[in-house]
Amino acid sequence: MSESRIDGYANAMFEVARAEGTLDEVEDELFRFGRSFESNEGLRDTLTDDGIPVERRQAIVEDLLGPNATATTTQLVSMVVAAGRGRDLPAIIDSLVARASSAKDLEVAEVRSAVELTDDQQDRLRAALANATGKQLNLKVIVDPTVLGGLVATVGDTVIDGTVRTRIDQLKSRL
Repeated sequence: MSESRIDGYANAMFEVARAEGTLDEVEDELFRFGRSFESNEGLRDTLTDDGIPVERRQAIVEDLLGPNATATTTQLVSMVVAAGRGRDLPAIIDSLVARASSAKDLEVAEVRSAVELTDDQQDRLRAALANATGKQLNLKVIVDPTVLGGLVATVGDTVIDGTVRTRIDQLKSRL
């Protein structure tokens, strides 16, 4: 899909969430759903399969998100799936997150961690990353067991890799 169409969907979703007064919640829920969608091949295949009736794909979205997300989030994802744009969900969501962050004068910082971070850990990490980058940040934490330990933070084009895996690889190359 063209960049302008992706931005169009993202802007429409942004405006709906803002009008509903749930922008922060919807942004966070969509971000988490987008990462789950990207990492789950079965879900991705199901929601993008034109052979499955639209109503069934929407029902799957409602079953997945219904008890775990706001009604606005569920309806927005359902709308994108019904429009046949399921393949573009991650790009649409990334565009929406960037727009929501920009509206708050923040830069998106995507952090991958092997374990869930406490609120205190997130606050300290946000402060450390803000100090390192010189930017105010909207911290998005993704639990990724493949990280093993440590963190990988991405702020714009800057990647800060403090994972155990990277340290082990560095030690191997030194030996």
